[in-house]
Amino acid sequence: MSWLGVAPFKKFPTPVLRPMAPFLAAAAVIFYGVNSAQNAMMNSDEFKNDPRNPNVKAAH
Repeated sequence: MSWLGVAPFKKFPTPVLRPMAPFLAAAAVIFYGVNSAQNAMMNSDEFKNDPRNPNVKAAH
């Protein structure tokens, strides 16, 4: 199929997932670390009774 003489959807055997794998793994580690830090901060004594803390609403 051509659109004004140009084939817009030409297939190229370009690897996408394999070169991106280290970056995806690093992103997963960063997301896990941020989630753990946020959970630790929400359960700390300083923010345990804060009304914005979602754990306070679940306890009542």
